[in-house]
Amino acid sequence: MSPPVRSVAVLSDVHGVLPVLEAVLAEPDVRAAELLVFTGDMAAGPQPVAVLDRLRGLGERAVLVRGNADRELVGLARGTLGADGAYPVDLWAARQLGPAHLALLGGLPHPVVREVAGFGPVVFCHGTPRDDEEVVLVDTRPAKWAEVFAELPEEVRTVVCGHTHMPFVRLVGGRLVVNAGSVGMPYGRPGGSWALLRAGQVSLRHTPVDVAAAIEEVVAGSAYPGARAWAETYVRGEVGDLEALAAFGPRDGRSGGDME
Repeated sequence: MSPPVRSVAVLSDVHGVLPVLEAVLAEPDVRAAELLVFTGDMAAGPQPVAVLDRLRGLGERAVLVRGNADRELVGLARGTLGADGAYPVDLWAARQLGPAHLALLGGLPHPVVREVAGFGPVVFCHGTPRDDEEVVLVDTRPAKWAEVFAELPEEVRTVVCGHTHMPFVRLVGGRLVVNAGSVGMPYGRPGGSWALLRAGQVSLRHTPVDVAAAIEEVVAGSAYPGARAWAETYVRGEVGDLEALAAFGPRDGRSGGDME
């Protein structure tokens, strides 16, 4: 058995935004981390190929976990998933992917477990350990959390997820739950959100960026016809956290709402 890794930087929901990804990767604690874990939804956005090529270039130090959008891009590209209801940027991104990119996304695991010093076995997932699209939030009711974690081994005391683009850390029945937020599509404030697990401690981090410059880089680096409008909305963080919570909330068992 491999020894536990000493530090893990967690990046989630890059959504095909290369300049913010580069800003986070340049952070000293990210560069120093023994392991980088990307908890899903890497490519569904305006720069899918550039982002996937950058992640592939990180080598074995990077662990990629499947997100629902990664799975859906493969389905759209291979024709196993219908286009009805798909986001326009996802339809476009799926057409940009070559065989190597599709093989990468199609082979991603979910969830992934790694031994981390000070934490023991940590489950890294996208939505929840059992479902890459399931929604849990900082204020999700205890009964839902109990259902979500019912099949986890008792020794798993830390779960790290993504999917909802809003960072949080909370205890749930003695388990620590971490959401790293989003690198490329933040809800609440612009810039890249990520998390660091080191020496038994979790810290939520935020990398500020020159938003106007990042938007111009996305537009210059993308052939997506709607790249500017997409970036103005999502790179700029126009979707607020309270708005996102209101939309996502019903999907954890409350009533009404829908977001990616």
